[in-house]
Amino acid sequence: MFTLAEVIEALTCTRPAHIDRPIAKVIADSRQAQPGVLFIALPGKRADGHNYVGDAFHRGASMAIIQRDLSSLFPVVDLRQGALPIPMVVPDVPFCLRVTDTRQALGKIALFWRRKQKLHIAAIIGSVDQSSTKEYLVETLSQRYPTLSIPKSQFDDLGLPLTILQVTDAAERIVIEVDPTDPIKASSLIGLIEPSLGLLADPGYPYPSSAGYRETIARSVDQFLQTLPSAPLGVAILNRDDPHFDALAAQTPAAVLSYGLDPLADIWADEIESQGVEGIRFRVHLFEDSLYLRMPLIGNRSVHTALQVAAVGLVEGLTWHDIAAGLQLKSDQLHLATIAARNGATILEDTYNASLESTLAALNLLGELEGRKIAVIGDMVEPGSIGEEGRQMVGARAAGVVQELVTVGEEAKEIASAAKQAGLPSQSITWVQTAQDAIDHLHTKLNFGDVVLVKGAHGTSMDCIAPALAVAS
Repeated sequence: MFTLAEVIEALTCTRPAHIDRPIAKVIADSRQAQPGVLFIALPGKRADGHNYVGDAFHRGASMAIIQRDLSSLFPVVDLRQGALPIPMVVPDVPFCLRVTDTRQALGKIALFWRRKQKLHIAAIIGSVDQSSTKEYLVETLSQRYPTLSIPKSQFDDLGLPLTILQVTDAAERIVIEVDPTDPIKASSLIGLIEPSLGLLADPGYPYPSSAGYRETIARSVDQFLQTLPSAPLGVAILNRDDPHFDALAAQTPAAVLSYGLDPLADIWADEIESQGVEGIRFRVHLFEDSLYLRMPLIGNRSVHTALQVAAVGLVEGLTWHDIAAGLQLKSDQLHLATIAARNGATILEDTYNASLESTLAALNLLGELEGRKIAVIGDMVEPGSIGEEGRQMVGARAAGVVQELVTVGEEAKEIASAAKQAGLPSQSITWVQTAQDAIDHLHTKLNFGDVVLVKGAHGTSMDCIAPALAVAS
């Protein structure tokens, strides 16, 4: 539990004596106020939290942090000089602490709490498959430690500090996704959480059709690696198979632990055996030791996921038994359902979402399966995740994987166009308006041994394609 003395120390670097008033929680929404909470009044485009200080106090909040002058309405202790006011008098009634910038104040308080708790924070940065890696990593660390997962959606200057401030001694490990698409924001927020372990999941370099996207990711990755603590406190886990490995390793003051298929890596794998849609089996090596592992993800890329998780687990003191148990998780990053279709074809249905990351990952998995490959890709309407550049990346990747591409919906025209530009023949590309049109087209196309990926956002009717083509239909 926080105390008022700790809040003031976080804001002024001086701890006042004889002030031990407890703080139950830190909030930024007055509707969440209850007795004993601290309300942060954040200015915003739609609403200004300063207008709700009274509401927070009415609901029971004992104090608020403000940057506007509200002294005519509430008792105020002014901390804008960055030092304790003399004398330090704390009112018995609900009161305000005035600072220069409430968002910066929230970040300072969160960093103070993070350091006090001495949290073990593992941060993952990349572009493709990092959410899948995070899920496996949380499951694996949970074999030994209470583990908290912070999703990429909370990686901003409001969600991240508020989440950190909710962490108690019960959470011994924290795993966080870093959004690499905004280097400046990523750098400032990484400084806020001070991760001791940084995992580079996949820098996105395999997609040369999008230089701007690649350069943005690269800047975020460089800043991420530079921000890690120096060895031995900090550890950076990097892919030895990445052609940029040496340059990336030179960026960080942290100790480097490498993984990959290259025997020069600290942790490496061989004897990779695909078991089709049931998963993949491989042998992993660490120094003189080796053992066989299996995980239920499809494709060789899942081996890198397993090696990433194993590397983090070993740094955190897990046993191989813990790691093997964690890798049995059926990841939600790709919500794949395997369906037997007419004429002996197999459908891989993933119509849960259509983010850029999950779509590229699905195409990567499709590319590693045996048989004639067909991708049916619908409009990609996940908010903020797909733009023109993203659709071009999907089309280019599809061209390198499939023998036939079917795109569904107006936005998907760009995917078809990009696939053609990347070299997929025109006669192998079909654009249709609706999911029913795709069903009608595929009825006459499926042959024995075909593998069909159906990928689209939830709510675009793409989920009706696989049932219509199933053996029972």
